[in-house]
Amino acid sequence: MSMDLFFWIIAFLINLALMASTFYQIVILTDLEADYINIYDSATSINRIVLPEFIVQGVFCASFLLTWHWFMFLITVPVTCYHVMLFLKRQHLFDVTEAFRFLNAEKKFRLIKLGFYLVIFAIITGRLALSVFEFLSDADDATHLF
Repeated sequence: MSMDLFFWIIAFLINLALMASTFYQIVILTDLEADYINIYDSATSINRIVLPEFIVQGVFCASFLLTWHWFMFLITVPVTCYHVMLFLKRQHLFDVTEAFRFLNAEKKFRLIKLGFYLVIFAIITGRLALSVFEFLSDADDATHLF
């Protein structure tokens, strides 16, 4: 298997994990808004996955830089920088005391992030399909040589 195909498969899986994490946070916030879940349970659920999500997003962005995929790196840098800014200002955790005050803003932020991940998902799926096509066409060419 070529390294480019392997990289796009890994990027596809990482992007799926980031989308699932963001969607889970949106569901928790929606449940909190509808009063289906306790405020402490929702904050615990969201805060438990925020830091791993930030780390995975940083690794995701750095992997594009290290593999010389500049376009994808430049697309993912703003979200990574925003995550770093939130972490440095210590605003990355969902605050229990001000949950209802910032609930709509938190939901909008996560919906925008989900939309961003969906755009990245479409680009990665296209690049993955292109890599599979190139891999299969190279494999067919190699079998015709013998």
